[in-house]
Amino acid sequence: MAIYFNAASIPFWTVHLAAISGVIHLGWSWWGLALALILYYARMFFLTAGYHRYFAHRSFKTSRAFQFVLAVMGQTCAQMGVLWWASTHRAHHKNSDQDGDVHSPLRRGFWYAHMGWFLGGEHEATDFSKISDFARFPELVWLNRRSFGLLPPLALALACWALGGLHGLVWGFFVSTVLLWHGTFTINSLSHLIGRRRYPTSDDSRNNWVLALITMGEGWHNNHHHYQSSTAQGFKWWEIDLSYYLLRGLAALGLVWDLRKPPRSIIESPDGSVAAGNAAAG
Repeated sequence: MAIYFNAASIPFWTVHLAAISGVIHLGWSWWGLALALILYYARMFFLTAGYHRYFAHRSFKTSRAFQFVLAVMGQTCAQMGVLWWASTHRAHHKNSDQDGDVHSPLRRGFWYAHMGWFLGGEHEATDFSKISDFARFPELVWLNRRSFGLLPPLALALACWALGGLHGLVWGFFVSTVLLWHGTFTINSLSHLIGRRRYPTSDDSRNNWVLALITMGEGWHNNHHHYQSSTAQGFKWWEIDLSYYLLRGLAALGLVWDLRKPPRSIIESPDGSVAAGNAAAG
């Protein structure tokens, strides 16, 4: 249990305490829950579309200006810097469920995969060798620094306070952030334990429609591990992928382009072959 309760984990548990004690103090509020969910899904989009599909996998293209917007908005999720997040995720794909995977539930158990891997402090450093394509942008390196990386979530917290007082701060920031954290963490933990495997990938990634709804499409995890450079993670028409739908809207506005999709031969491949499209960075 020491890995979950140490000096490095104090901010993490403080946000949880603020959310729980704040709700107890203010009392239950359906409007508060609605606010928390609105900011949950708004930030989840920038995490899934920005941090994950763009920075980790380069599954679409955008301008340098909008690239920075994706990074800043993703960083409001308070999940470390954009370069750290993307480089760590690329390491996960390179060694998925094998030695070297930083958060495999098959190797270290559910709780370690869910949150123990980053609370222990051994994975705090950014491996710039895995993210050299984006590390060449000084604004992203600046944003990745811990002292500056705290600015986006702090700005969001202040905005919630300014617009909604204590009610806005508790529900809009603290409750929303706790939900966002654990919603995201389910992909590292539950998506390798619960669900169906359409493709026989080398890891134990699984598709789970509940997790797909919670994470705006990331729950189609076996699809994703089958063809990692695809912008769309729902391969079938009935596999809801909200992040992809919103990216298509941004593409219609000209803010993003070249959204990658797997060819039909890959989608229908019975043996899990993925050719060149399975590179972690696309």
